[in-house]
Amino acid sequence: MKIKQFEDKGLAQYAYAILSGCASEIVLVDPARDPQPYYDYAAENNANIVGVIETHPHADFVSSHLEIHRKTGATIYTHSLVGADYPHQAFDEGALLKVGKIKLKALHTPGHSPDSISIVLEHEGKDKAVFTGDTLFIGDVGRSDLRESAGNVMAKREELARQMYKSTREKLMKLADDVVVYPAHGAGSLCGKGLSDANTSTIGDEKLGNYALKPMSEDEFVKVLTEDQPFIPKYFGYDVGLNKQGAPDYKPSIEGVVRLEKNFTPEDGAVIVDTRSEKVFKKGHYKGAINIQNGGKFETWLGSIVSPNESYYLVGEGEKQLNELISKASKIGYELLVKGAFVYDKPEGETSDTFDRSKFEENKDAYTIVDIRNTSEVKAGKFFDKAINIPLPELRERVKEIPTDKPVVVHCAGGYRSAAGSSILGAALPNVEVLDMSEAVTELKQK
Repeated sequence: MKIKQFEDKGLAQYAYAILSGCASEIVLVDPARDPQPYYDYAAENNANIVGVIETHPHADFVSSHLEIHRKTGATIYTHSLVGADYPHQAFDEGALLKVGKIKLKALHTPGHSPDSISIVLEHEGKDKAVFTGDTLFIGDVGRSDLRESAGNVMAKREELARQMYKSTREKLMKLADDVVVYPAHGAGSLCGKGLSDANTSTIGDEKLGNYALKPMSEDEFVKVLTEDQPFIPKYFGYDVGLNKQGAPDYKPSIEGVVRLEKNFTPEDGAVIVDTRSEKVFKKGHYKGAINIQNGGKFETWLGSIVSPNESYYLVGEGEKQLNELISKASKIGYELLVKGAFVYDKPEGETSDTFDRSKFEENKDAYTIVDIRNTSEVKAGKFFDKAINIPLPELRERVKEIPTDKPVVVHCAGGYRSAAGSSILGAALPNVEVLDMSEAVTELKQK
């Protein structure tokens, strides 16, 4: 018996392949959008993929469960409350799946969502591991505020938080201390607020170190769980629906994105996502373009700034980068929203104002400072006392809250987000000087 963990660093997501050596059969848990790594693993081990378990309809990434079913004939298992629109077998509390000498047992563990399940792996008569989805993380538990307006079954955050209290105390914490915990996410995921860098743990270690498993009343737990959660990206509800339905096949979908000629000119008012470096972008770009630079969290910020009810043009520095960006967008199903993708390399168009650090330091009161960090970040400490806080995911909708009688300076924590924020404000406030503090914030905030 082998357990293989697959990691998507961009979304801090873990998928798993459970291999039964004697039967040469594999069951996958929460596979990511691109199924090829799982096919490769099966081929390397001369095994067949016979099952795919979805612990819940994911909000933060698109799963390949339906595509894998179509290609391999593997049965998809998920809780009946999901109301899945794809062929599946209900995997409710007490359900059992035997693969060779392995037994996979379903626990209904609502809390992150009403339809969440955890999967206990039994081998040679003993519980060895539990795949906890978004119910139990290393150092945290799943947030309870993502299903208030999404999914087949909706529930208020307080109701789900109370279910999480019972799921952890009455089910997961009753497993043996040496049972290994395999979560669906790690540090950096927006499905919780304090996930550890570790990718596995044990039930015993989580009882000792996980704040959410400490002794406390149900009311205390609800308060702790529902406060200070990170923002909810715009795409989360969209992905819940797409996963409930089953996404289109990966390769045909990304290959179906319309490719336009170099330096194509979009129509006026179009949403343009320009992924080039902020230095190149500032020298020349299309009017209204949003500068979401290609980086480790590109897909998260794309789905946080652009709504799933919008279509957009995708701009890259070259064909290779454009392919990479389309692949990243597909992780959240946003390749389906691309009107066209093209390379832009013209050193002309709209330019951005240049931030003068010395001038800013001489008289900070001469500027309106906009802090686009998340609310929880600002709560931990403001960089500039008089700054207005509007988190980046809300900036397009809240532009009118920004005074226009002074130059506007935009900052985040390190410079990546402020490129997007300043591009949004630069387009929305054409008669105002908009400046990107960029990386200078790392030194200026200390003064």
